[in-house]
Amino acid sequence: MVIYSLKPSTEGRWNVCRSGVSLFSDLRLEAAVRLAREVARDEHFRCARTVYVEMPGPESTIRLAQYVLAPPLGQAA
Repeated sequence: MVIYSLKPSTEGRWNVCRSGVSLFSDLRLEAAVRLAREVARDEHFRCARTVYVEMPGPESTIRLAQYVLAPPLGQAA
């Protein structure tokens, strides 16, 4: 499982991070969400991994996107 996370930056901007490393920085929230979803979706399709996009919320983490592997045919979820 891979998690892309949005982390607040200075002056209301946002960073897109993976494993604690900032990949893209100083983005507006809308652009950061769009970019995080795009790279997560791409990684899911290229590597066949479960990938999530999350950001901090007021009380807990908010999941913005999830790309999960489907169970093999013939198996219950």
